[in-house]
Amino acid sequence: MEKMQHYTIANVGETVTLYGWVAKIRNLGGLVFIDLRNRTGIMQVVVRPENPNYTLADTLKNEYVISVTGRIIERESKNLKMETGEIEVEVDKLELINRAAEVPFAIADDTNALEDTRLRYRYLDLRREKLKNNFVIRNAITFSTRKFLNELDFLEVETPVLCKSTPEGARDYLVPSRVNHGKFYALPQSPQIFKQLLMVGGFERYFQIAKCFRDEDLRADRQPEFTQIDVEMSFVDEEQVMEVGESLVARIFKEVKGIEIPLPLQRMTYDDAIAFYGSDKPDLRFGMEIHDITPLFTTTSFAVFKNVIQEDGVINAIVVKNVADKYSRKDLDKLTEYVKTYKASGLAYLKYGEEVSGSIVKVMNDVELKSIKESLQVETNDLVFIISGDYSIVKTSLGALRCKLARDLGLIKQDDYKLLWVVDFPSFEYSEEENRYVACHHPFTMPKEEDVARLLTDKGQVKSKAYDIVINGYEAGGGSIRIHDQSVQELMFKALELSEEDIKEKFGFFVEALKYGCPPHGGFALGLDRLTMLLVGTENIRDVIAFPKTASATDLMSECPNIVAEQQLDELGLQLKEK
Repeated sequence: MEKMQHYTIANVGETVTLYGWVAKIRNLGGLVFIDLRNRTGIMQVVVRPENPNYTLADTLKNEYVISVTGRIIERESKNLKMETGEIEVEVDKLELINRAAEVPFAIADDTNALEDTRLRYRYLDLRREKLKNNFVIRNAITFSTRKFLNELDFLEVETPVLCKSTPEGARDYLVPSRVNHGKFYALPQSPQIFKQLLMVGGFERYFQIAKCFRDEDLRADRQPEFTQIDVEMSFVDEEQVMEVGESLVARIFKEVKGIEIPLPLQRMTYDDAIAFYGSDKPDLRFGMEIHDITPLFTTTSFAVFKNVIQEDGVINAIVVKNVADKYSRKDLDKLTEYVKTYKASGLAYLKYGEEVSGSIVKVMNDVELKSIKESLQVETNDLVFIISGDYSIVKTSLGALRCKLARDLGLIKQDDYKLLWVVDFPSFEYSEEENRYVACHHPFTMPKEEDVARLLTDKGQVKSKAYDIVINGYEAGGGSIRIHDQSVQELMFKALELSEEDIKEKFGFFVEALKYGCPPHGGFALGLDRLTMLLVGTENIRDVIAFPKTASATDLMSECPNIVAEQQLDELGLQLKEK
């Protein structure tokens, strides 16, 4: 199919045949104008009253499938907003290929149709230009990826989709086996174990655009099934892996968006990301860093701050420049309720004008107010927000607040991209639910050499050779150097309090493979859906997946998940239990 946008004013006089759908039809003073739409664009078609095709043209309706043969002519009334807006096709032959029922919503970019309606008729929604272009960009990303990795001698290898369940992290999707009654496959949360086994198998450089599955609660940037660009390589260290990862991302930005990404990317430790931005995926497109002002209140008489310090808590602040006059008491109360959703006990504020005002100004002395102004470099009309309490809660709530304020105040520019690596992640995090330390990433992530000795004695201080690539406040991907030494892997399993039976049951075949000359190796994965989402400028991941699920993990179009016949359950040896 010839691309419509290839036709320009230079093609006037040529005869063409075009196929597509009727996007719009208008009868203006006897002239019938048809906007013919297909994947390659839109072309205006004109049929005059004396044309033998006129009667047929005048009976066409939106979304009818037609073919048109005619001569390209120059338009009298040009539309320079359209790629083909200087020309139109004068019809010689018109064929109706197929009729269409009346569509449930207008096929237009500016649609007011409910998302559920568009998902129910996704095949119609995909005809919208805006949505179609998302998949043009997604295709360009995968094409650029394959070219780049092939240039570096990576082999594309497919790994199994029916796997063994190794629950560590999100819940697995389980698939019952008909042949082996009572046993189950699991859909892979990632190809993690298999790509490491490919390194044991001597492949040295592997990649795959892989389907992954996680049975978890969803939000706007998550789906139960997703796609990642998966990469693994042998005989490398952290810097070499990150160099390949950031070079791939830079190539994608250059080829897909025409944006030059300066390399190497900024590195930021996990501890600094939490300390200054309240998140392990900091958004660097604006300032408003978090400041620790605890030392300013060591002798305070303000009971709240005094108690926080006595309980080893922290007092932190962010400064919002030149907005104090924009926020009413009602606005500030709403922000207080917002931070409470992140478990903050409250939100204090100070407005610095000709005089200082605010929720805590009466309980602070002049020295404290002056020290805040000087240490935070506060200027006239600045607004200072303060949260105190537990370190983690304070950082998380202020981190969320700074992002909300940036959005509300319009501080984020369109097509502004800030990328960085967050490095030196903790190896473990404490799970209140399980009452033990669990792996921050997965049990095969290599700790820093200097921290291996702490695996059994000081887990909270162990750092890993893990790294995440962050784009505009989203985790776009990440990876780690893997454990290749059997003795270190045994220590890691002990640190995670896994019994010999647990290890054998969950990872037996993998642990066995480590005995046969496992090379040092590492890798990374980029979330293809999320990367596409960032490049097309949407915050809804469903916009970049052809047939997505809703927030409740259902497909409204194909009506799944659904019930199955009793015979199917019998063949699998399954019986449903009432909940």
